[in-house]
Amino acid sequence: MINDKIVLITGATDGIGKQTAFDLARKGAKVIVHGRNNQKAEQIASIVSRETGNDHIWGFGADLSTLHQVRDLAEKIGNRFDKIDVLINNAGVFMNEKEQSKDGFELTFAVNHLAHFVLTGLLLELIKKSDYARIINVASMAHASRLDFDNLQGEKHFDGYDAYARSKLCNILFANKLARLLRDTHITANSLHPGVIRTKLLHAGWGGGGSDLANGSKTSVFLADSPDIAGLSGQYFANSRAVSASAVSYDISVQDRLWNLSEELSNFNYSSNTFRI
Repeated sequence: MINDKIVLITGATDGIGKQTAFDLARKGAKVIVHGRNNQKAEQIASIVSRETGNDHIWGFGADLSTLHQVRDLAEKIGNRFDKIDVLINNAGVFMNEKEQSKDGFELTFAVNHLAHFVLTGLLLELIKKSDYARIINVASMAHASRLDFDNLQGEKHFDGYDAYARSKLCNILFANKLARLLRDTHITANSLHPGVIRTKLLHAGWGGGGSDLANGSKTSVFLADSPDIAGLSGQYFANSRAVSASAVSYDISVQDRLWNLSEELSNFNYSSNTFRI
């Protein structure tokens, strides 16, 4: 099903995202490789194209910790493509120490959640133009079981694992809220746990171990490609099957509160599609 579909993968110059780009390119997808800068993104896009024999691979750079660059990325993609069939929000960081983005947000929250919240909104019109239209958020089984809005960005205390776990819960809450908002459209939104995979992020947070990258991309590829899940939305997947996420991820009041706060913090409004920061 993914053959000839246009897929944007954030954080696709390394780790699971890069492996996903290779896998989808081999299936005939037209892949937009996102990386932190243009040089790296274009370099990896060239490698993916050469090694898969797929001529429809492009590289686009943007630092997701800066919302201006998120906006610029969306504008560049909008100027180049007339639709996006699949958006895979894959990029993520794990910070052992608290750092702030240029916009003043805690870096884990900024990159893992807020950037994808804004990018998805900015690309929504392009996604609507696809008759395929899948939004996929790469979360984690390590997602939190509760969301402390008073410590969402480490305002009271910071712990790297807690910050990461909160951001991964945000990914699921965001996908579930999107699924609700888009239920009367043809666009689906789902989230996933890729597995415990041997990546730089795993090393930063847990010190090592994990399975190889080929396992880490499987569920993302399944959600992008499988005809069996056409029309299925608001689900959380692991090992390419729908499973239960933490109870709080299905709490509509928490979904709504995070959504409203994300719009307020980012100065991006979905209903009017306005962006100011």
